[in-house]
Amino acid sequence: MSILNTLSRLAIGTGLTAALFGMVTLPTHAEEEATTEQAAAAASEQAATADQAAATEQEGAAEGESDLAKAVQNPIGSLISVPIETTFDFGAPDGEATFVSIQPVIPIRWGDINLINRTIIPLIDAPGPLIGVPGIPNPIQGDGATGLGDINHSVFFSPAKAGDFIYGIGPSISFPTASDPLLGSEKWSLGPTAVILTQPKPWSLGVLARNIWSVGGASDRADVNQFLLQPFVTYNLDDGWYLTSNPVLTANWNADSSGERWNIPLGGGFGKLHKFGNQPVNLRLESYYNVRKPTGAADWNLRFTVQFLFPK
Repeated sequence: MSILNTLSRLAIGTGLTAALFGMVTLPTHAEEEATTEQAAAAASEQAATADQAAATEQEGAAEGESDLAKAVQNPIGSLISVPIETTFDFGAPDGEATFVSIQPVIPIRWGDINLINRTIIPLIDAPGPLIGVPGIPNPIQGDGATGLGDINHSVFFSPAKAGDFIYGIGPSISFPTASDPLLGSEKWSLGPTAVILTQPKPWSLGVLARNIWSVGGASDRADVNQFLLQPFVTYNLDDGWYLTSNPVLTANWNADSSGERWNIPLGGGFGKLHKFGNQPVNLRLESYYNVRKPTGAADWNLRFTVQFLFPK
């Protein structure tokens, strides 16, 4: 009897096992291959999505860099910046002068108008008279001096929404702040200033001009009547690099002769937008040769600029 019970239980167990195997269907080889192909397709789609996201991010970064370059190359743009420009003069008979010019630019939005405040604070090391220098058209003789020059402040009124051409106009004032008579005009001077530019990719093209006249100051110093013209041309390359030319031409309308009136440099250089951490900085190196100059002026100069940028 026990043998019959055992056989019976074994038959029931075998039936249950068969029933369970009938409920659980094992995947075939074809089904395994299909599943593998689906997984590979999903992984490929994820990789393509990641590549597209990376490309979009790179395009956005490039677009942001391009916009920043345009803002940097616009002297009346809505970008706070602090350029520090160092110029070394060479070839003057009285020796080599050095200028460190701090030029903060602070835009203020006023309705539909941008007020662009541009200040030039010169620190000068001069071995002798400074000939052909902006703001000092009639220098005095001396054995040299080091210190602060005359501070100039300009305000440009510019439309906040500009078209293909960007322009601004306003007053320019020169203050007799020089720490030594050799380093300034000892005159209060003012006059109009204006700038116009256009920025068709990859160019920035424009010109800045001003003329100042003395309206007060030391009676024993010559009156000021000086014109300044600064054309600027920039060609943008890849990775933030660019080629540029920004010569500063001056004319002293009170000069004794036309041969002593103009200082005309020609030249150019290159630069790059760079980021130190999160701080964008514009670096520029240029050199200019004076093709026409008053007697005693430098033959050529080397100019290096570090411009700290503070985009909104």
